[in-house]
Amino acid sequence: MARTKHSKEFKLQVIKEVLETGKKAVVARRYNLNANMVGRWCTEYKNGQYGDVDVTAMPDLDPKEMSKENEKLKILLGEKDLEIAILRDLIKKKNPHLLKNLK
Repeated sequence: MARTKHSKEFKLQVIKEVLETGKKAVVARRYNLNANMVGRWCTEYKNGQYGDVDVTAMPDLDPKEMSKENEKLKILLGEKDLEIAILRDLIKKKNPHLLKNLK
């Protein structure tokens, strides 16, 4: 079996679920992880190895919501880029002397 390195965010999400449910084995099975590893992560969290992070205050990471928000942000960014291009075009056509100041 190949070893995989899990991100800190993933570990904290798993720890949060363990603290909510109280069942390491169930959470480990849900994520297809070894229950001993999940227990070790919980122990490390209690010993403060993940810093001053409070998992109870962490928001749940929903991949579908994150991808929807990401798409919205991409659309907003595209609209802003288009708006900037249009404004530069207007300056170029109406006031060519102002174009020197933009560069």
